[in-house]
Amino acid sequence: MNPFAFSDTNKRYHTYNYALRQRFSGKICKISLNLGLSCPNRDGKIGIGGCTYCSAAKSGDFAGDQLLSLQEQFAQMRAVLFRKWKPAGYIPYFQAGTNTYAPIEFLRTAFYEVLSWENCVGLSIATRADCISPETEILLAELNEKTYLTVELGLQTVHDSTATRIHRGHTYAQFLEAYRRLQARGIAVCVHIINGLPGETHTMMLQTVQELAVLSPHAIKIHLLHILQGTPLAQEYAQGAFFAMTLQEYVRIVCDQLELLPPETIVERLTGDGASQDLIAPLWSQKKKIVMNEIDKELVRRGSYQGSARTT
Repeated sequence: MNPFAFSDTNKRYHTYNYALRQRFSGKICKISLNLGLSCPNRDGKIGIGGCTYCSAAKSGDFAGDQLLSLQEQFAQMRAVLFRKWKPAGYIPYFQAGTNTYAPIEFLRTAFYEVLSWENCVGLSIATRADCISPETEILLAELNEKTYLTVELGLQTVHDSTATRIHRGHTYAQFLEAYRRLQARGIAVCVHIINGLPGETHTMMLQTVQELAVLSPHAIKIHLLHILQGTPLAQEYAQGAFFAMTLQEYVRIVCDQLELLPPETIVERLTGDGASQDLIAPLWSQKKKIVMNEIDKELVRRGSYQGSARTT
């Protein structure tokens, strides 16, 4: 018998699939879209070149084609999903680039366009903590009154020393300031973290989740660091400046992190996808089902589940 309350399967963590089915009583799918926006960490406002791990697609390798209209992107992505499911609804997901880094009226037009689509039940917007202006905050609060909105903030790590090394371009204090402003507005936040960043130990990765557990975010995405062709990170890796995580190391840290998270926090992702043509390491990450199964098995072996190691 599964001891974890927020599950109706064998999963011992609060899956996104479970959370959406509980909220909407049916299968809901995210549709990744691309507004073609840049990033202040690429265009010179904050930095040049972006974070050292970020691909040329600005973390939107699996998003829509920015040369197409949003409606055309949606139709293409939905056709792919229809090969597997017939969803009851969709959540348009602005994934590539920094999706609050544009004039406010441009953003308003794009966000309201997708909200008008049939069976659109929510909206996810990926952005940076340093790109939430007062005007943008007001727009997000407005959208939050109309739909199930999630703002995704790429934190990656709470350690500023690592943030400097990966050229993130903002501090943990700046993340906290943006997070608390959104939280004060009642806006759900999904925080992205990355395991395996250069120089980070098991203890440091655990500290990132311990800090987030205190914040009790609406959701979290746990990513594995991918070394991709054409990135500054790939050059570091080739020079032997750091090593990629093994599958065993990754499973261990993820399970340790899950045990610390509040049970109510939705786990939207437990690993990541790297475009196969660009992936240098770790190659085992391409076997996503194996990774997920190993995490499930380790939690069972431990007799643990999300939140089981929390003391408060």
